[in-house]
Amino acid sequence: MKKAFQIILTTTIVLLNAQNTANRFFYELTYKPNKDSLKLEKEMMVLDIDKNKSVYQSYENIQVDSIANAMFQESMKTSQMPDFKRMGNRNAEFTHQISKTYPIQEVVFKDHIAVDYYSYRENPNLNWKISDEKQKIGIYNTQKATTDFGGRKWIAWFTTEIPFQDGPYKFYGLPGLIVKIEDEHKNYSWELKGNRKTDHIQEASYMEGFFKQANLSSSREISKEKFLEKYEQYKNDPLAGMKQMITQKMPAGMQLPDEFLQSKDMRDAEKQLKEELDKKNNSIELQVKKGK
Repeated sequence: MKKAFQIILTTTIVLLNAQNTANRFFYELTYKPNKDSLKLEKEMMVLDIDKNKSVYQSYENIQVDSIANAMFQESMKTSQMPDFKRMGNRNAEFTHQISKTYPIQEVVFKDHIAVDYYSYRENPNLNWKISDEKQKIGIYNTQKATTDFGGRKWIAWFTTEIPFQDGPYKFYGLPGLIVKIEDEHKNYSWELKGNRKTDHIQEASYMEGFFKQANLSSSREISKEKFLEKYEQYKNDPLAGMKQMITQKMPAGMQLPDEFLQSKDMRDAEKQLKEELDKKNNSIELQVKKGK
């Protein structure tokens, strides 16, 4: 068992530890998670860019991944299971990751639903209208542009002083880096707060790699429509994936007793998850019905 565990850790670290110098841009995301509330939340997001691609994700994801890496390295030396309690209660509100390969033709969106990872490809078809209006944001001279995407109208400010035709989330295609972008009603607003060099651009996380190597989760590419369908199913039954995983890992001929599946703890956990998911009813992209 220890030998198999060590092989999984070694393979995971070798596969994910390739380094490539990149530029890291920090965007503060201010957003309204609940459309019926005026309360705003904040999360720091990062856009890593090298000569071949960019990767956008929550900075909290990167920090958690760094802790996981340290745990796995220590486990390799001691041949002991990682102490996952060291992760604490740290988690990112935005767990998705968005990759763009240069020259940008499409974006690849990846996220986990329950224990499994899914990705889809998309061409956002951003039709930018560039204005003559200019303003200084922070240290950058910027110019205004607008577009419609995901059921919202977006106002962006880009700078030609940073020659990357990219931006946070799925936004790209302007003659310079997007410094600030928000929808007209300010439900979501990203603003560039700083940048520095980073020694690598990492698309796969150690946690994801470990769980896949240990056969505890799967990863596959599906259509955007199928992804949204699976997410709706998850919201309706958020513990279904966990129950299925536990059942699959049980010895042949055994099954979970109904008392466990219908216990008060399970019902309370399911209720709490549903309530939390219901409160997050103001997504970045609105699901616009076809034909409208």
